[in-house]
Amino acid sequence: MIELLTVATASLLAGFVDAVVGGGGLILVPALFSTFPNAAPATLFGTNKGGAILGTAWATHQYAKRVTLPWRALMPAALAALAGSFCGAWAVTLVNPDGLRKALPLILLGVLLYTLAKKDLGRHHAPRHSLGTQTLIASVIGVVIGFYDGFFGPGTGSFFVFLFVRLLGFDFLHASATAKLLNTATNGAALILFASKGHVWWQIAAVMAVANVIGSLLGTRMALARGAGFVRGMFVVVVSVLIVKTGYDAFLR
Repeated sequence: MIELLTVATASLLAGFVDAVVGGGGLILVPALFSTFPNAAPATLFGTNKGGAILGTAWATHQYAKRVTLPWRALMPAALAALAGSFCGAWAVTLVNPDGLRKALPLILLGVLLYTLAKKDLGRHHAPRHSLGTQTLIASVIGVVIGFYDGFFGPGTGSFFVFLFVRLLGFDFLHASATAKLLNTATNGAALILFASKGHVWWQIAAVMAVANVIGSLLGTRMALARGAGFVRGMFVVVVSVLIVKTGYDAFLR
């Protein structure tokens, strides 16, 4: 019961962070590994996806009711993200991701410095492309970051947010809403793969999913109430923590 309460609490906090800007895995994955140290990593990753997917789907639904999204551009991007995630999960069985592990903190540092240097980045929603171009760019983002999520994973939501702000002219609020849709697709692809191999503890995932949805509801409401400036601030915090965590894992662990 204590173990279940621990991961449920972590899932609630992860759902909150994920709903605002992504990065909930920073909370939930370490909680699972510390609570169940003898479990197979694949099982913990699969259970994490099972617990998180309802939260991201719920956040997508909540954002869609309050934020206008270009669905005709985003649905192909979601399918591209799903396909990319499948391919990434397959590739990780063939290629060692150690090189990416060492490069990731440097990439994230570049994202953080760029965001801090561009004071107005993501503060105003001003899409800059036609529907066709927007669909193409969103689909490329979907397949590339989807592949990354299947192959490695940390910071997927933050990468989605940053690229939609930088390449499509979205503000952080609209970019976060968009990231939820694509992240639901990548989580779904990963969950199908893990489940097909028997790597999901469904009872634990179900409890985590309920907690994750509650956290997602709270995070979505706060993001919608406080707007793009709040989401941008959370983005800076989450990316900073990601830099520390991935840097430690890559060079000091």
